[in-house]
Amino acid sequence: MRYIKSRRGDTIISLPILVMAIAFCVAFFLKVSPAFLVKQKLDTYAGELCRVAEISGRVGTETAEKEEKLNQSIGISPNVEWSKTGTIQLNDTITVTCTTTYNLGLFGNVGSFPVTLQGKASGQSEVYWK
Repeated sequence: MRYIKSRRGDTIISLPILVMAIAFCVAFFLKVSPAFLVKQKLDTYAGELCRVAEISGRVGTETAEKEEKLNQSIGISPNVEWSKTGTIQLNDTITVTCTTTYNLGLFGNVGSFPVTLQGKASGQSEVYWK
């Protein structure tokens, strides 16, 4: 058997496949990248809430007010869970966990599925309670 030595028509077949693969990768990136942005917002949300709890030394009205402000300014409203509530003594560690779901729709409603995103922050109280 003789092998064909000329491969002049090879590009006609492989180039469209390469273009389709690149287009698929770009489309996938454009659909998945907003989930990373929501995760970054969630981490910022948790960090700012934790900082308010550190400064005030308690989880209560201050953190609830900050949570409402963050809901308006950042544009997300996650579920917030604290490791402790009420007053927190000096140098006691507190942790806040913020969770939300993001609908990752790859191809409209066909490849759509919810992804749970979680942001955590922890810190220590800076207030001494007598």
